[in-house]
Amino acid sequence: MAAPALELDGVHKRFRQGRRVVEALDGLSITVQPARITGLLGPDGAGKTTLMRLAAGLLLPEEGTVRMLGHDTREDSAAIQEAIGYMPQRFGLYEDLTVQENLNLYADLQGLDGTQRAARFEELLRMTALGPFGTRRASALSGGMKQKLGLACALLRVPKFLILDEPTVGVDPISRRELWSIIKTMRAQQVSVLVSTAYLDEAELCDDIVLLHQGRLLAQQAPAAFGAQLNGRCYLVKHSALRRRALQARLVARQGVIDALVQADGVRVVLCDAQAHMQAGEDWHLVAPRFEDAFVSLLRSAPAENADAALPNPGSNPTAAMSARTGDALAPSSTAGTSAGSATVSAPAADTVIEVHELRRHFGSYEAVKGISFSVARGEVFGLLGANGAGKSTTFRMLCGLLPASSGTLRVAGLDLHTARSAARARIGYVAQKFALYGNLSVAQNLKFFASAYGLRGARRKARLVWAQREFDLGGFLDAGTAELALGFKQRLALACALMHEPSILFLDEPTSGVDPLARREFWQRINHLAESGVTVMVTTHFMDEAEYCDNLVLMSLGEIMAFGSPQEIRARVRSARLPNPSMEDAFIDLIQSHEAQIRRAV
Repeated sequence: MAAPALELDGVHKRFRQGRRVVEALDGLSITVQPARITGLLGPDGAGKTTLMRLAAGLLLPEEGTVRMLGHDTREDSAAIQEAIGYMPQRFGLYEDLTVQENLNLYADLQGLDGTQRAARFEELLRMTALGPFGTRRASALSGGMKQKLGLACALLRVPKFLILDEPTVGVDPISRRELWSIIKTMRAQQVSVLVSTAYLDEAELCDDIVLLHQGRLLAQQAPAAFGAQLNGRCYLVKHSALRRRALQARLVARQGVIDALVQADGVRVVLCDAQAHMQAGEDWHLVAPRFEDAFVSLLRSAPAENADAALPNPGSNPTAAMSARTGDALAPSSTAGTSAGSATVSAPAADTVIEVHELRRHFGSYEAVKGISFSVARGEVFGLLGANGAGKSTTFRMLCGLLPASSGTLRVAGLDLHTARSAARARIGYVAQKFALYGNLSVAQNLKFFASAYGLRGARRKARLVWAQREFDLGGFLDAGTAELALGFKQRLALACALMHEPSILFLDEPTSGVDPLARREFWQRINHLAESGVTVMVTTHFMDEAEYCDNLVLMSLGEIMAFGSPQEIRARVRSARLPNPSMEDAFIDLIQSHEAQIRRAV
């Protein structure tokens, strides 16, 4: 066998966070083989980014050894950095420079001479499809285009080893496929690739997977090997009367169920054993296991021996705890219509909460949103989907009152955003894509700040602060610095702050971007409880499995709505002999590519 591309032997890495010492990697030993794509996965705080920075020679271990391409990182970090490409989570593009100027700058930094540049630029611009955008500023690129430009800058010198830290985070499904096409091209050129990702479907594109938990190796093997242990334990469950969200809530709280996830026309269930625990009205179908099933099963059964290594594990199952308290524990009292101790919530009467008619937004001569219309009912989970640059973020900001519309009608909670923007905002809770928390404040200080910002005073302010601490399990971490929190826990805090004033409408702008799959499950269980209590939820997301939680959604392309309906209706639009059982991602890609091709033909 060829020599390993990367070896970690008994590696320990610790960090100090205030008074705490965090064991980011705890005696880790792994081997990465050359010319393969190795996926690095694990929940928030598992040590993935620390491992990558150690592999790149940017950090040194306290104990153990790290060898990259045969070089010890303690002795040959300069030689290592000459031989690798590294794209961190926040790659440093220069927003005021054009695509070509960014490439020129990084070519200078990497020491490429003039004879090498022209051919390499041409190859990378073709590979990333950025050729037509060479004179466009980086700030004007879509999220997917920025990621591809960052990857191009990391590949200016063809590396022997490529390290990619969540390169597809916040990127739409079309751009994700394009980025993975580039990654596969690098493998074909005998480049070793180490890539971390929060998208578990991407893990199945890897040759090998390293699964970390609390700084330790949980398992290392091929993707298919992870799923094999779950044969006979995975089912798709349907119900003759219950909606999918209600069925999921029932199943996830049932004894013997490891995981229950809304999927297609039912709920995908993973059991502790092969015994299916059926109840009246349920129809169980055995399905083949996926890597995601194994990931969740392994993480939820892993011992929490290193509890101080990270702030709270976002992979805990909140549903049972919620049920033990009240059936509507998360429901704002002003919208639930029940007492705090009630075990059930009556279904809200349907009425229109958000109205959009002929909405337009211009930026100079550019029309970002082109006369779109739709409505959202009370208690509905409504998805706003589209490729990067489709106009959905602009639409979302107008709906939140953060950006004025150029023309059209826009009413939220019965209020016209043209004339009553402040009053409408008082009815809205908002979780921003980057979580609008103050990193230099503690958890308790953030909660108090948002309570004051929403105008809470006296007994109500005190009651809501107690509510937030209890319902989101924040009590043990009130003094922790917010900047130190794991991403999933920041998300939990952001949601608590957004619900502090008991809004009737909740806006979620890519709220799970970069968050690990266990934390995403917890988040959506909370959102489902809110929707069942009558809170209206509007969400943008690039996770197509999350679109399945929506009652209805619109799919935007080039500033227009090109599909509207339930997830089932959207998927049915692309069903064919080629796609007999299309996923939401299949539908997203097929519909958007068809629409964009039609627009290009018309032009």
